[in-house]
Amino acid sequence: MTARVALVGAGPGDPDLLTIRAARLIAEADVVVHDALVGSGVLDLVPDGVEVIDVGKRPGKAVPQELTNTLLVDLARAGRRVVRLKGGDPFVFGRGGEEALALLEAGVDFEIVPGISSAVAAPAVAGIPVTHRGVSAAVTVVTGHRRNGEPPVDWGSLARVGGTVVVLMGVSQRATIAAELIAGGLHPATPFAAIVKATTDAETVVRGRLDQLAAAAIEPPATMVIGPVAALDLTSTGVGNLVP
Repeated sequence: MTARVALVGAGPGDPDLLTIRAARLIAEADVVVHDALVGSGVLDLVPDGVEVIDVGKRPGKAVPQELTNTLLVDLARAGRRVVRLKGGDPFVFGRGGEEALALLEAGVDFEIVPGISSAVAAPAVAGIPVTHRGVSAAVTVVTGHRRNGEPPVDWGSLARVGGTVVVLMGVSQRATIAAELIAGGLHPATPFAAIVKATTDAETVVRGRLDQLAAAAIEPPATMVIGPVAALDLTSTGVGNLVP
């Protein structure tokens, strides 16, 4: 580990989906700083005696991003080898960019280790290709959660783009998302699939029509896929195209 801090993508949850580089850095770390979406199996790879710091953001308990930024800088300046573990990929709604800027401003050496984002991994394990020839030629990845004061997502515009819409961190907003996509032009019968706790032993997949999304029993963390591809189940035990 040459850089003082490594911003490491931990993938969607299954430790087998870590990159080799990520696993090596975890094994060499002095301290691991992780978020709430890092799988327990990944954290089990942290060697005994290594300090583990949870800075995850959860309902009712959120470590301010500024404190996390300061923590990374302080640990690095203290001579610690820091692995900052982030669920999925650090630069896909993982605030890795904010942490990289803070490290740059502090003059701290760091590296970025890409990870598999749940935006593609969760649909894949459910047998859903986010693009599929003749079905969807484009995919839009969007967050369903915006910071206070930021403008809301223009779901109506996304409805007119076409292709596949993948929503991360959108479970609590699913009623609004469905209503605005339908108002924007998507047919109420447009398929959706929600992959809950993807790649873990607790993984479940909820499927239905867009006009059923608001009432669907979905718990976070979940990746929601909206569009014709959401009707596909191309797993080895699946039933292929679910659309009649």
